[in-house]
Parts: sequence; C-alpha cells; structure tokens
Amino acid sequence: MRAVLVALLIATPALLLPGVASDTSQIVVLIAILAGLLTYMEYYSLYPSIVEFRFAPPFNRLRFVALFFTVFLLTVICRGITDPTNFTGFVTSLGVILGNAIDFPYSPVRLVVLTLPADASHQLVATVRTAAGIAYLVSLVAMFCFVTMVRIFGWPARGGVFNVWVNLPLFDPTAGGDVLHRLKRDASLNIVLGFLLPFLIPAVIKAAADMIDPITMSNPQTLIWTISAWAFLPASMIMRGIAMSRIADMIEEKRRRTYAEADSDAMQTA
Repeated sequence: MRAVLVALLIATPALLLPGVASDTSQIVVLIAILAGLLTYMEYYSLYPSIVEFRFAPPFNRLRFVALFFTVFLLTVICRGITDPTNFTGFVTSLGVILGNAIDFPYSPVRLVVLTLPADASHQLVATVRTAAGIAYLVSLVAMFCFVTMVRIFGWPARGGVFNVWVNLPLFDPTAGGDVLHRLKRDASLNIVLGFLLPFLIPAVIKAAADMIDPITMSNPQTLIWTISAWAFLPASMIMRGIAMSRIADMIEEKRRRTYAEADSDAMQTA
C-alpha cells in the first residue's frame, strides 16, 4: 500500500492535468514505478537503509500526507486554468487569498514571484503566487500537527521503545563525540536551515538565472513540483530537527534517571 501511494503521488499531476504529452506520461510512469519499488523494498527489508523514523509513526505518514495534499491542490489549481469547475474555483480562490496575504516585501512568496522573468504574463504571476500560498499553508499545518504530536501526545514515547539505529539509519552513534551533543547540534542545524530555505531557494534560483537557463514555470508540471519542493523541503527539515531534539531530550531524561538510580544504590550500599 505504501508503494502504491507513493507511485500515485508522483503520477497525480500527469493523471489530472489535461493535454499531457505521451512522452511525459511515459517518463512519469517510469519514475512512479521506480519510486514505488524503492518504497516497497525499504519497508519490506528488516534492516534500515535510508528512510528515517520507519518505526516511529506517524512522522513519515504526516510528511507524505502534506506532500500529497500540496501536489494535489496545486494540480487542481493548474487544471482549473483550462477546465474550471466549482472545486477548482474554490481551491484557486483560497490560494489567491493566502497568496495575497503572504505576498508582502521580503516574504517567501514574494521572493518566489520575483524569480519569474520580467516578461512573465500576469496570469503566470498570479498562478505562482496562488500556488505558493497554498503550498506554504499546507507546510505550516503539517509542522503544527507534528509539534502537537510531540508536545501534547508525547511522540514517539507513546509508541513504545524508540530504537535509534532503526529509526535513524544515517546517524552513526559511534562516529565520535557525545551522542546527545551531536543530536542537539543536528537538530538545531535542521531547524535553522528549514527556516532559511524558503528565502534561500528563490535567491539561488534568481542568481543562477544569469549563468544557466532559468526554470520556466509556464509548464504546469514544472510549476507543481518546483513549488511543492520549495514548500515541502524546509518543512520536512524543521520536522526532522524537532524530532531529533525530542530524541535528545528522551536520551537526556533516561541518563538523568540512570544516574539518579546509581547514586541512590551507592548511598544505600554505603
């Protein structure tokens, strides 16, 4: 089921957008099959490889739902340009309200709009602003839900024992230094980068446009995946930082209890 859902996520724009070229459809199908196969192999294997927090739900489920909703809503907005319906009109109107509300000087949405070429049409500018507003809202809701799970519902302690090796396969606890210090350092780095990326990505794209051909968002699928990555990657990094900070707190609390029990036993022995 996970493999099918991942494949469906990748194929959603090609399935819903009208007038998709046959060559594009074939490439999308191939990528969807490969992504589904990798997902199946990752979750079927008994040993972890690259996917983090495999046995600490609902971390990955929340990230998947956020990305799926982002891609789906942006696809609906792009479809509404050529095939408008009541639903596409509602989503577009919501995106227009959000985009205009967030589109103030030096905001992430304004920076995304400024990456467009000077001769971009008014409709393309409005579509990018609308898509950015929707994507930013979904990422903020995902982060709020995860913070709620951590602070109120005690993720991941409520799910049982947390295995660092299984859930953080890319983190080597024997690489040197105190594990607690490294976890806190990586958590802070992820959170800081997550906050900065929505501002840095448009700046990098704008700076690189003078040296290489800029990304054109006139193609609906390019617009969907570019805006989705711009909103999802920072939110995912912030959520990862919060998760690692939570794990560091759990390890610190466990150490404190262990030291207290050792001191109590030593006093009783004395």
